[in-house]
Amino acid sequence: MSNVNERIKSEINADKIVIFMKGTPDSPQCGFSARTVGIFKELGRPFHAVDILANPDIRAMLPQISNWPTFPQIFIQGKLIGGCDIVSEMQERGELKPLVEEAFKN
Repeated sequence: MSNVNERIKSEINADKIVIFMKGTPDSPQCGFSARTVGIFKELGRPFHAVDILANPDIRAMLPQISNWPTFPQIFIQGKLIGGCDIVSEMQERGELKPLVEEAFKN
């Protein structure tokens, strides 16, 4: 189990934006993952995606670590932002782009 924890932490810190999702950015396997990827593609910044369907150990363990029960899960600079609904609302209110831009200043 600790190897999975370490792998999850490594994935979270692998990039400024990390999306744990069902499927891949080019082939999302659920509507929420597709919508989330669309939002981040629209922002025009690179992001790292982890396919939880191909990694059942991560799929099982991540909700325990993040205290977030559903997927996708979006992390920016190692911090859980939330899921599809949260980033959608942040995007609509104009709060997501500044957060993303701030992540790329460092």
